[in-house]
Amino acid sequence: MLTFVVTSLLYVCGFVFLYGVIRLAVRHALEDIEMRRVQAERAEEMAVSRDRAMLEKHGFLTNG
Repeated sequence: MLTFVVTSLLYVCGFVFLYGVIRLAVRHALEDIEMRRVQAERAEEMAVSRDRAMLEKHGFLTNG
């Protein structure tokens, strides 16, 4: 009987631990996705400003 109780307790604790690990991994993944989204947005804004500055400096390239 003691073996059954110990085995059941370890089984339940294992599932709780696994749930915690999975939850932590998902949280970190979502944080990484958000960070990469912000970096991509910032890179796009920098590219637009760089293009705008280049066109102001070299207006003859615009066919306009």
